[in-house]
Amino acid sequence: MERNTVKLQGLNIDTFTFEQAVNYAKSTSGQVVTINPEMINNAVKNSQFADIINSAELVIPDGIGVEIGLKILGHKVRRIAGIEFAHRIVEECAKDRLSVALIGAKPEIVQKAKENLMKECSDLYITYVQDGYFKDDEKIFNELKIRQPRLVLCALGSPKQEEFIFKAKNLLPEALFIGVGGSFDVWSGAVKRAPVIYQKLGLEWLYRTVKEPKRFKRIFPTLPLFVLKVLREKFIPKGV
Repeated sequence: MERNTVKLQGLNIDTFTFEQAVNYAKSTSGQVVTINPEMINNAVKNSQFADIINSAELVIPDGIGVEIGLKILGHKVRRIAGIEFAHRIVEECAKDRLSVALIGAKPEIVQKAKENLMKECSDLYITYVQDGYFKDDEKIFNELKIRQPRLVLCALGSPKQEEFIFKAKNLLPEALFIGVGGSFDVWSGAVKRAPVIYQKLGLEWLYRTVKEPKRFKRIFPTLPLFVLKVLREKFIPKGV
């Protein structure tokens, strides 16, 4: 299966459906970026971060804002929730008895996430767990090389997780790395995911903002400004 990407703010975004993205990920290795408007805004300001995204082996449109932006540009690409995508890849690894590593979050969070995932997937083989409070990347890289996991889930927050994966993927060429943001918090039970109706409408960000008002500053003005930038991309030629 070949990738088919489109450009959004200078970044490559894959146009796979959920199932196509899963099948593609199962057959490849390298870096999966679950991109949202915050990450895109960061990449526009930071060329090194943009290069990391554009060198990724798969970039799925996680945030609803990305789906809206692509739609503005005339691309009918549906959002793929990163947490659902990562969980599905975990399930696929369990089916094939492929090893998984979890990196990130607080110690008690990542341990509880491991326990809950193993309860859900009885055949899941988690060979490595590391919280996000480490300072020596090389130590983690060496430990990963010893264990050789097929799947590495990194919940270090963006852009730290993308930068970590970018360095790690060359050391473990057979591994698939996915940046999963706050997924461990949800899988551990520490954070409740939005009700299904919010998920279907692409309004998980709204639910989380209501539950965690401090997130308001992250969402606004980021989301409306992102939409304005995409409109400019559509209607105003480059250089004008």
